[in-house]
This record gives sequence, C-alpha cells and structure tokens, in this order.
Amino acid sequence: MVSAPMDLFVSEITTPSTPLLFAAATSTIGMSTSSSSSMCSSEDSPATSFRFELQDVECRSYPSKSLSRAYSYRPLAVLSGHIGSVSCLALCGEFILSASQGKDIIVWQQPDLRLFTKFGQGDGSVKALVTVGSKVFTAHQDSRIRVWKVSRRSENVFRLVDTLPTTKDYLGKFMKQSNYVQTRRHHKKLWIEHADSISCLTVYNGLIYSGSWDKTLKVWRISDLKCLESIKAHDDAINGLVACKGIVYSASADGKIKAWGKEGKSSHSLKGILEGHKDVSLNSVIVSDDGKWVYGGASDGFVMGWEGSYDFLSWKLVSETKAHQMAVLCMCLMGEFLFSGSADKSISIWKREAFGKLSKVGVINGHEGPVKCLQASPNNVGSGFLLYSGGLDKSLRVWWVPKQSPAQNTEEKSISLCS
Repeated sequence: MVSAPMDLFVSEITTPSTPLLFAAATSTIGMSTSSSSSMCSSEDSPATSFRFELQDVECRSYPSKSLSRAYSYRPLAVLSGHIGSVSCLALCGEFILSASQGKDIIVWQQPDLRLFTKFGQGDGSVKALVTVGSKVFTAHQDSRIRVWKVSRRSENVFRLVDTLPTTKDYLGKFMKQSNYVQTRRHHKKLWIEHADSISCLTVYNGLIYSGSWDKTLKVWRISDLKCLESIKAHDDAINGLVACKGIVYSASADGKIKAWGKEGKSSHSLKGILEGHKDVSLNSVIVSDDGKWVYGGASDGFVMGWEGSYDFLSWKLVSETKAHQMAVLCMCLMGEFLFSGSADKSISIWKREAFGKLSKVGVINGHEGPVKCLQASPNNVGSGFLLYSGGLDKSLRVWWVPKQSPAQNTEEKSISLCS
C-alpha cells in the first residue's frame, strides 16, 4: 500500500505579522485527514453535483489506495472594523474595498492589509459597490447611488462628489408629467429614480447598470452620470448583475436570469431568459471570461449552469449542482475555479470542467455567519491566489487557495510510485 508523504502534515497557520504576500508565499499550509467526500454538502433531495473523489489505484496486481485527504483552509487574516455585516467587496489596484450594512466603507491596503481609510458613514446601508478609475460608486438601501472620489489634497480621503440621479438630471425631468411612473398605489416617482433598495451594480463599456428590489434595471452613463434607460426587467427583486461580451445578465427572486443586449445607440432589449428552479430565488449570477458559461446561485442551495451559443442569442441548461445545504448568496470566478458562499456559513470551491460541469475541490469554513460576498484576486501568491470573503459576522477574511488541490497532488505522487 502506498501512503501519502508525511511532510504534508503541518501545523495550523495563524494570522501573519509579516506582510501578507510574503507570509502567504513562504508559509506551509495545513491539511486535515478527512476524506474529500465528507466535504460535500447534501440534503434529503437527490443531488446532481459532480464531485471530486480520490479513487482506488491498482499497482502491479497489488491493491493500492492513496490516502484521501481534504485540504484544511485557514484564514491568513481576519479583518475587523465594520460596524455591520459585510455586504460587498471590490478590488481597486493595490486596495481591497469592503462595505457593510452599517453604512461604512473601509479601504484596506495590500499586501499588508492595514486599514488605509474609512468613509461613507451615515449615508444609508451599502448594498453594492464598484470602482471606475479614481471613483467609487456605492449602491444604498435608501435607493441612491453615491459617487466618491479620492481627494486631491489627501490620497486617503474619499469625498462625496455626486448622488444618482444627479440634481441636473432631476431638474431636467421633474416638471414633465410623462416622466413619472407608478411605483405603488397612489405613489409615483420619476423614471430615473429607484423606488426601493439598490441591490447590485456592474460596469461595462462606459456604462453603470443598477438592479433594484423595485424590479427595474437602470442604465447610467459614467461620463456625465446621466440615467439613459429604465427597464422593467423582472417580476420580483433583482439580486445580481454581471456583464460580459456585450450582454448584461440580471438574476432575480423570480427565479430567472435575463440576458440584455444593446446594438449601437439603441436601447437594451431582452435576448434570452435562463430559467432556474420553479419558485426559487436566484441570488447571484457570474459569467466566464469568454462569455460562454453562465452560473446562477439559488436559494435552494443549487448552482445552475448554462452554456451560451456562439452568438449569445440562446442558452441551454447544462448543469445543476447541489452546492450547499442552505441558500447560495454569492459567487465568484477565478480561472477554472468557481467559489460559492452560502447562508450555511461555508464557501465551496469548485473546478469548472467539460460542458460546464462542476466538480468539488474543497470547502472553506470559518465564518460565524452567512457568507455574503466573495472576491478573488488575480495576482499570483506562490502557487495560488488570495480569496476575500465577507460575512454577516462583520468580518472580512483572507484565504490562500492553491491552484492545484493538495489532495490531488498526493494521489498523483502515489500513482507515480507504483509505475
């Protein structure tokens, strides 16, 4: 019987006192002895997930089995400082930005992850944020989008420069009755205004898209902050947005992901509908860099996968993976890896394989509340990369993820010894 190398068993990592990138690249990473199958979440309903399992290996007619071990992911750092649940994350050059339901936005400096500055207090619970150049756009529960810019006098001071819709946009439309739309009984608003919390933002080709619990998708031009379109997009709240290859995808509590396209100076039009499970909310949507694969995270714990046609005019369901025991709240992609965060307090790691299928690589535990947001950094750190996660436990956690599963490496070494 060929056993795994004993040097794979090392001590637990603690939060480094040295700069993070140096610590991540030089520290050895701990492993546990549980099998990979024990990491897979399941419920009473049958799961259709494609999971990564270590298999028995035959060597020279003698039965041989490599020891199956799950990788033990431990946080490189646990960052505290928010007064509310961490609701969203964004990378901006050398900084990572985190925002909370407590109305505060924190800018963390990489690589040592020190608190660089803090702003935004008192401006409504922050639901989403994106960065464009030197500007930060934040979406709030009070139905507003706020625009922040780094002060010319001090680089660690962010000042509020505008609120959407802008005063100019508002004054240009409020006198005309046809610019008002019915939002609820006996109540009207200008079509450029959201009537409920703005839950998500995405940026594409000089435009910012905002999705709201008021079921509308609005389009804003970055250059002058003007609202160009308001689309009655869904039959329930919009929870997620992503844009790629000229298509904007909106995920909704109505159980659908809708694909919106724009040609030239025309308005956006509906290109397709990606149907999820009946009466199950879709909380998050992501798309691969080539635009071919679209994934939606659902409240029943499933991650759904669709394949797009070459012209992005049709999509077919290709995978349904039972990812968590509770709702999938957020997802992110990094190359061939897909990460899903859940109300069950865990983060599942998946590897994208042929035909859009997902195989389970590992599970990250550590948050003391539901995982609300995820962001992976494209920069290499040793033989892996950094993953940031924010949760309802008010913490931002930093994880080092290897690009190749250590358990997989162990099996490959065992097989080579038998040949």
